[in-house]
Amino acid sequence: MFSRIARPTATLVRSLSTSSQHNAKVAVLGASGGIGQPLSLLLKNSPLVSELSLYDIAHTPGVAADLSHIETRATVTGYMGADQLGAALKGCEVVVIPAGVPRKPGMTRDDLFNTNATIVATLADACARHCPQAMICIISNPVNSTIPITSEVMKKHGVYNPNRVFGVTTLDIVRANTFVAELKGLDPARVNVPVVGGHAGKTIIPLISRCTPKVEFPADQLSALTGRIQEAGTEVVKAKAGAGSATLSMAYAGARFTFSLLDAMNGKEGVVECAFVRSEETECKYFSTPLLLGVNLARSSLDKNGIEKNLAEAMDELKGSIKNGEDFVANMK
Repeated sequence: MFSRIARPTATLVRSLSTSSQHNAKVAVLGASGGIGQPLSLLLKNSPLVSELSLYDIAHTPGVAADLSHIETRATVTGYMGADQLGAALKGCEVVVIPAGVPRKPGMTRDDLFNTNATIVATLADACARHCPQAMICIISNPVNSTIPITSEVMKKHGVYNPNRVFGVTTLDIVRANTFVAELKGLDPARVNVPVVGGHAGKTIIPLISRCTPKVEFPADQLSALTGRIQEAGTEVVKAKAGAGSATLSMAYAGARFTFSLLDAMNGKEGVVECAFVRSEETECKYFSTPLLLGVNLARSSLDKNGIEKNLAEAMDELKGSIKNGEDFVANMK
């Protein structure tokens, strides 16, 4: 049904240049971090955002003061520490959560689980209390577990709406578009590769055979390309040699998804993005497929033809990660 994903560059440029006057209050939780700062910069530059609420455990007033000097209409307020979290979230329509510890060389996303699970559960609890109707966009890894965590916390408060909780997997699409364009000599802004599944290793399933424009690769090159997309995060971690993980590209991808969401909330039709959400497309409770964003979220039906092997390889890992997230909340004191 939805064969094309929203254009990456067009989405970002439109949001930076449009004269739309939609008054959206957006919160970034983890705004002082490596993803949070460039993400906040991109959001500050968008006329889709009228208020930018920045929260972190340290340095947020300085980040907010710095951004507030930029000549765009969004007002910026910084909040710091647990006692100010509620105020940061009050009245927010969209909450973007990049908070957590980054990967280091040798670490998998699952190695981040214990620390980031606690952080996400705490922030999700605050969202449930202070802005239960907000759209919640989770960047914090491992997304395959942090989305079930967020969902279970919202359920405990009786405010869970599966159409309002998103795992941001946009970076997988951005990378797939870029890598395919490099190999084929194409403009990456005109390449569209749907990516389904999850957001870690083998659970990332790029549907290169359904790329727009249509591209073809020999089997060995296709296998190498798929592997590179799946392990692209590790590529960045190694290149940074202990200095962090993907931050700038993740900030771009997070901004792209947020702008698409705001466009849809502002009445724009036909806005499609992939995200890791509650799903009945497979035997997994959560799965990423193209979504038609809007008040009533529409999901594409997943054509499994030709990707059965990839799905089989992803299922066990996805199920385990989802269960880890659900069990974490069930065992919370």
